Amino acid sequence: MNGNEPSPGETLMNIVVPLQQTPDLVEELEINADGTDIDRDAVTLQLSEWDGQALEEALLLKEAGAGSVTAVTIDGGEADAILFTALAKGVDRAVKLKPSGDAPTGLDHHALARLLAAAVAQLGADLVLTGVQSVEDLDGQLPVLLAAMLGWPHVSVVTGTELRGGAIAVKQEYSGGVMAELEARLPAVIGIQAARQAPRYAPVSKVRQIQKTAKLEEMPVEAPSGEAGLKIRRVFKPEIAGRAEILEGEPAEIAAKLVSLLKDRGLAI
Repeated sequence: MNGNEPSPGETLMNIVVPLQQTPDLVEELEINADGTDIDRDAVTLQLSEWDGQALEEALLLKEAGAGSVTAVTIDGGEADAILFTALAKGVDRAVKLKPSGDAPTGLDHHALARLLAAAVAQLGADLVLTGVQSVEDLDGQLPVLLAAMLGWPHVSVVTGTELRGGAIAVKQEYSGGVMAELEARLPAVIGIQAARQAPRYAPVSKVRQIQKTAKLEEMPVEAPSGEAGLKIRRVFKPEIAGRAEILEGEPAEIAAKLVSLLKDRGLAI
């Protein structure tokens, strides 16, 4: 028996992985009419890169005998496609969260953490693995906030996990390639920087088969209320403030031109 396998008689756990939908940055992003956000009706949404890493780490724990994996995401956008793909990869349950009232868009992490905390409580999770950040957040604090609202231990910037009875051992990455091994009692929230292996690929044919045979669960949750942790007053596109100049010629000629340009700008003596 390895360190990930449950001991005889131990109850298998439920690992919950929240999956965020984030804008595809390959596309040209437009600002909405209020100037406070991107135009989310004109952008393609996709699974957050770091949440994909968290999903893979959860599946690795499941394959080591840890228990079941539940993937959750807020209804709307590409929710169905993301959840069916998660099922094709091996999750046991796929749940669409349906907030009361209008489906929220562009939630900051304080509001998202409140919504997810309610869902995690309903799902009876023993462990939550979530991406340590996303391409559109300003603070990268979702795992921290979610853990605080649940009253659970938390570790972030994690690159590997191992279950040890009623605790989870994690490898935490620091700057300069320094690694530390920490242990947290369960239940806990872990912010995943990278899984132990690259996220697995789900063939389109398998996803289509899953769409025919599996059903997505729906879970009503209370829409988050209260003040956000931060408020965006205005969003601007980057201003064009300069231009590029290509220097051509032989190396000696290019060097002379470069020195001359630096002198003209007061950057060289």
